[in-house]
Amino acid sequence: MSKKYLLISGLVFYILSTSAVFAFFTLEKTGANRSRQLAQLENKQTNKTGATKTTPLSNLLKIDPSEPKDQACPLNGALYTKTEKDAWSKRRPLAVMIENSPSARPQSGLTNADVVYEALAEGGITRFMGLFYCAAQKDDVTLAPIRSARTYFIDWASGYNRPIYVHVGGANIPGPANALGQLRQYGWNLQNDFNQFSIGYPTFVRNKDRLGHHVATEHTMETSTEKLWRVAVKRGWTNMSPQLKIGRKVIPPSDWQAGYHGWSFMPVGQETKEGDISDVKYDFWSGYNQFTAEWRYDHKRKVYLRFTGGEVHRDLNNKKQLFAKTVIVMKTKVKGPIDELKHLLYKTKGVGDALIFTNGKVYPVKWKKLNRQAELNFYDRHGKPFKFNRGLTWISVLDNSNKVAY
Repeated sequence: MSKKYLLISGLVFYILSTSAVFAFFTLEKTGANRSRQLAQLENKQTNKTGATKTTPLSNLLKIDPSEPKDQACPLNGALYTKTEKDAWSKRRPLAVMIENSPSARPQSGLTNADVVYEALAEGGITRFMGLFYCAAQKDDVTLAPIRSARTYFIDWASGYNRPIYVHVGGANIPGPANALGQLRQYGWNLQNDFNQFSIGYPTFVRNKDRLGHHVATEHTMETSTEKLWRVAVKRGWTNMSPQLKIGRKVIPPSDWQAGYHGWSFMPVGQETKEGDISDVKYDFWSGYNQFTAEWRYDHKRKVYLRFTGGEVHRDLNNKKQLFAKTVIVMKTKVKGPIDELKHLLYKTKGVGDALIFTNGKVYPVKWKKLNRQAELNFYDRHGKPFKFNRGLTWISVLDNSNKVAY
C-alpha cells in the first residue's frame, strides 16, 4: 500500500470524523437549546409574583360578554356560561392541598376555588384543600404552595367521586394517619392521584422567589390548573374514569358526576334574607394565633372577607382578599397528636354539629357523611337539606371543644 494512498485515506478519515464530532455537538447544543425553550414555554406562567399569565399550555376561554350565565356549577351552585360548562364537562374537579404556614402566605389560587376545606395538618398548623372546577375554566390558575396529603382530607375529597387529588407526598407512618398507604388501598394511585413525586417537572416547579423574595424549599411548589388537566388527559383521567381493577373487583368506566348529587341551592335569582352578623372568629389550636380565622361581612358584595392571624388574607395571583359566599364551621372530634410527627386524626364520618354563615345570618345545622365515599351533606333543624346561597363555600373543621365567636 503506497504512502500516497495512506495519506489520502487518513485525510478522508480525519475530515469525516471531524464532521461527525461537529455535527454531534451541534445537534446536542440544538437539542439542549430546544429543551430550554420548551421548559421556558412550559413555565412561562411562573414569575416572581406568582401572577396568573397566559401560557402555551392553557387554552383560555374567550367568553362573549353577552353570553348568559345560566349554567350552575355542580359544586357550589354559582352560575357560569355554557362555554365554561362545556369546558368543565370534559374534566373532573381538582382537589389540591395548599399549605397555610405564615411564611408561605399569600397563597396562589384560592379565590378561584369553588369549595375550600380548612383543617389542621399537624400541631397547630392549618392546611387547605381547594376544589377547583367551575371557577378555574376561564383562566389558567397558578396554584401554590402545594403540600402533602392527610387522611381526613382524602375522606372529604372522596365525596366528589374520585377527583384529581393533588399533593406533594404525604403522611406515611404505618397506622391510621398513613395517607399514602390509604391512597394505594383505595386504588387512587391507579386513576386519580397526582403525587408530585410521581409526576414531577414541568407540571410541578419549585419557585423559590414566588413571594418576590427567597423562601424555604417547602413553601415553593407550584403548578397550575391547565398543567394538571393536561396530564389528566394524557392519563385518560378526564370526566370519565378508566376501568379499574382492584384485586378481583372490577370498577367499570363512569362519568365522575354519575351518582353525585351535590348540595341544594336557593332558586336562581333568590337568596336567603340578610342579617346583621358582621364578624365571625375562631381558633383551630390554642395558642396558635397566627392561624386564627376571622370573617367580616361585606354588605355591598354579600360575601365574607377573610383575615388570618389578624391580617388581610390575599391571593397572590390577583392580590384580592380571600372571600366566601358561605362559611361553614363544622364541629367534630379531633384526636392527636398521635405520633412523633404530630399528625392528627379527624372524625370524618357520622353526624355532627355545624354553623353556616351566609348573608349576615347564622344557621345551626347538622352535618352527615355516612362513609368515606359518601358526600358531606348539611341538614336544617327540620332534617331537610340546607339550601345554600350560590358561590364559593368555605368549610373550616374544628374540634367539638373549640369556640366560635360571632
